[in-house]
Amino acid sequence: MQFRPALSVLTASTVVALGLTGCAAVPEPGTVTVLNSATDTAEHTKNQKFFDRCAKKFGLRVEQNSVPADQVSSKALRMASSHSLPDILELDGSELPQFAETGGLRSLRDLGVRTSGLSRSGVSLGSFEGTRYGIARSVNSLALYYNPRLLKKAGVEVPRTWEELRLAAKKLSGNGTYGLAFSASPNADGVYQFLPFFWSAGGDEARLDSGKGEAALRLWKDMVADKSVSKAVVNWNQQDVNDQFVAGRTAMMVNGPWQVPVLEAQRKVDWAVARFPVPEAGGTAVPPVGGTVMTVPKSDDSQREKNATKILNCLNTPGNQLDWGEAVNNVPTRAAAARTYARQNPKLAPFADLVTTARSRTAKVGTRWPAVSDALAGAFQSVLTGGSSPEAALRRAQRQATAGE
Repeated sequence: MQFRPALSVLTASTVVALGLTGCAAVPEPGTVTVLNSATDTAEHTKNQKFFDRCAKKFGLRVEQNSVPADQVSSKALRMASSHSLPDILELDGSELPQFAETGGLRSLRDLGVRTSGLSRSGVSLGSFEGTRYGIARSVNSLALYYNPRLLKKAGVEVPRTWEELRLAAKKLSGNGTYGLAFSASPNADGVYQFLPFFWSAGGDEARLDSGKGEAALRLWKDMVADKSVSKAVVNWNQQDVNDQFVAGRTAMMVNGPWQVPVLEAQRKVDWAVARFPVPEAGGTAVPPVGGTVMTVPKSDDSQREKNATKILNCLNTPGNQLDWGEAVNNVPTRAAAARTYARQNPKLAPFADLVTTARSRTAKVGTRWPAVSDALAGAFQSVLTGGSSPEAALRRAQRQATAGE
């Protein structure tokens, strides 16, 4: 399950539309409808397997309606306007605040969805203004992938700090290979990859010009200047970064667990995963948490809401979360299941460690996140392509992010 980018802020008409009752036009008793973005055949099939596992227990059936990730919100709006919202609406975690703000979602507490034992990052992803509206079966984040063979050949240890990262990347560069690759594209992919640097340095998305985030921009700028990172990163999305790694054109990369199936299919690619390097030894890595959350739109039919709740509670038992996490290479949000996942999947254990400190992109700024994201993208693009100083770029970004307030 891949990280999915945030969508734009909902309009006033959207708010009105989502406030409409979400019952199906011609409901079929015993059928729980789901709108999600599982358009990939393998993911859709895996989803249905788990839905069927739970539905069978209650004499129900689950019907998925899967559309591309960037069409989920527009599809939900059309369904809302015709009073036909699904029983379960699965959203990217960064989209939840815009939907929750409309008042069109039931809180998990009111529904009776069991949330005890969830990780802090899992709670953060599904919450808006202190209320839990969505539950994630699993979450993902970013870590440092590296090629053990190339590091050993260069006599380089896996970097744990930014200084070690910079020195390692420089030593690993040459002969058509760069030391490190990341996405610095001017969109959600680039912002997602910038956040672990920005947040780990103390950067604040609510105050971009706080003086704490400049170090992250400076590190990116210096590594490009060192030629240990390609100038082309300003155009690469996360898949492009993985392609560079698979082709042997970079020894290390920043990426998520959604790349694991591709890497495992490459017999000649040697790879391993490490925790994210931190600015100083002993520091804490703070990456973004990604993934989808399942929500329940308000309905006039209480039985449909009860059926949706039964499915959600079943999907999120520790055992089912663990099975789902292993199926999609993501970390379960039940803390106990996450610990088991790390023990049973040692190669991906760094992801399980990192999601304990990861947090939601919208946790501090809520519905303002799209504007903040655009401002951050403008900042690192201007530093990497236009020669702007980190300080000036983040001052400009702060003005941009608050322009509409």
